[in-house]
Amino acid sequence: MAVIRTISSGEVPVKVHGEQLDDVAEQQIQNLSRLPIIHSHVAIMPDAHAGKGIPIGSVIPTYKAVIPAAVGVDIGCGMIAHRLSIDTGRLPDSLRPVRNAIEETIPVGFSRHKEPKAPKRVTNKLSSGLEQILYTHPQVTKRMRDPEQTWKLQIGTLGGGNHFIELCADESNFLWVMLHSGSRGIGNALGMYFIELAKADMRIHHLNVPHRDLSYLRAGTQYFDDYVAAVEWAQVYARENRKLMMDLILKVLKKHLPPFEVKDEAINCHHNYVAREKHFGKQVYITRKGAIRAGKGELGIVPGSMGTCSYIVRGKGNADAFDSSAHGAGRVMSRRAAYRRFNMADVQAQTAGVECRKDKKIRDELPQAYKDIDTVMQHQSDLVDIVHKLRPLLCVKG
Repeated sequence: MAVIRTISSGEVPVKVHGEQLDDVAEQQIQNLSRLPIIHSHVAIMPDAHAGKGIPIGSVIPTYKAVIPAAVGVDIGCGMIAHRLSIDTGRLPDSLRPVRNAIEETIPVGFSRHKEPKAPKRVTNKLSSGLEQILYTHPQVTKRMRDPEQTWKLQIGTLGGGNHFIELCADESNFLWVMLHSGSRGIGNALGMYFIELAKADMRIHHLNVPHRDLSYLRAGTQYFDDYVAAVEWAQVYARENRKLMMDLILKVLKKHLPPFEVKDEAINCHHNYVAREKHFGKQVYITRKGAIRAGKGELGIVPGSMGTCSYIVRGKGNADAFDSSAHGAGRVMSRRAAYRRFNMADVQAQTAGVECRKDKKIRDELPQAYKDIDTVMQHQSDLVDIVHKLRPLLCVKG
C-alpha cells in the first residue's frame, strides 16, 4: 500500500512517498525545500535515505538552475537489463565458471581494459564532445590519472561500491542479465569540478544556501551551459558504458551456456541524472538523485540488494512524483556500520543460494544493510506496476 505524506515548512512542499526517514534525511529534505529555485514541490521516493547534503531518492525540479551536488559524481549511474530465451532448467549445475569468466572479462573497482573496447563510432563521438568540454575547462584533467586514456579504457568497466552484474530468473524461470554502473572516473572528475564551481559561484554572488552541497548554477551565469553540456556528455558515456558491458557479458554467456537468444530490447535507464521536462506548466530541469523515470507505460529497473529480488516495472506517470520511481532498496546503515556489524557467518547466510564472492569485503553490500525491497515496492504501488520479479542466481560485485 502506498504511503504518502506532505511536509510544508519550506519555500515549497515536499511529498514523501514512503515511511518516516531518519533525522539527517529529514533535515536534508527541509534544507532542500528552502531553495528559491525549486518549482512546485520536491518528491521523495520510498527508498530515500541521507546522502551528502541531499537525500538519495530525491526528485528535484529546478527552474533555470541546476544543483551539481544533487546529480553527484557518478553522473548517469543506472541500470541495464536483457531477458534471454534460456530457462533455469538448462543452466549448468554450477555457475562458478560463468562468474569467473565474467570477472575475467569485465574490470571492476579502479581497474580498466588494457585496450579500448568500444566501437570506433562510439569513441569518436565521445572524443569530440569531451574535447570541447576540456578545451573550456582544462582543469578537469587535474582530477584524472592519465586523462587522455582513462575514459577510453574504462568504458565497459563496472566500478566499485554498489555496482554489480547479476544473472537472475523471473517468475517463468527465464534468465535475465542485469547490471548497474555509471560514468566511471571521468564522470567523477566532471562532477567534482562543477560542484566546486557551484560553491564558488554562491560566494561570488553572495547567495546563501542552507547547506554548501545545495549550491546551484543559474541559467545565464558563467558556468551553467558548460555544466549542462558536461552532464549530458557524461550521461551518454554512462549509457554506452552499460551497453558495452552488456555486449561483453553476452559473449561470455554464449561460450558457457546452451544456445540462447536475446528476447527483449534492453531496458537502459539512468537513476542519477538531469533531464529537461515539462511539469506543472513549466519547462524545468528534473534531477533524479537515486530515482528512475516512470512515465506512463515506460519500463524501468528497480534492483534489490545483494541476495534479494529485483523488479522490472512499468511506470504509471504519477504527476506528484514527476513521473518517477524508487531506484532500488536504499541503505539503512552506512558502509562503515555494516562492516562493524556483519561477520563471515552473515555473508554466508545473507547470500545463500547466490553464486558470488563470499569474502569480508562484501559485508557493506549485504541485504540487511539495505531497506526491504518488497516494502519499498509496496510503498510505490501508485508509481509503478510490477512486470517481473527477478530472483538472483549469480552476482559480480565491484
